[in-house]
Amino acid sequence: MDPRFTDLLRPFLKHAGADPLTLTPDTDLRRLGVDSMQAIELLFTIEDTFGISLPDEELNDATFATAGSLWQAIAAQLPDEVTA
Repeated sequence: MDPRFTDLLRPFLKHAGADPLTLTPDTDLRRLGVDSMQAIELLFTIEDTFGISLPDEELNDATFATAGSLWQAIAAQLPDEVTA
């Protein structure tokens, strides 16, 4: 996962606590506070940060379930040299 992705994700994890959280692909975003309203804000932040637009079929609960599933959706929209 790209460091820009983990940095932009942290402010949306309202239940992560005060201790630094190591984000892994299995990090459960719902458990850490990403609800449907935050997912919309997160989507806008992702699209602005990476200059992409996630396809409509990726805008679902499964995509926003874990950090890994969300990163996979993002990475699929990035040029190859960015994800390498």
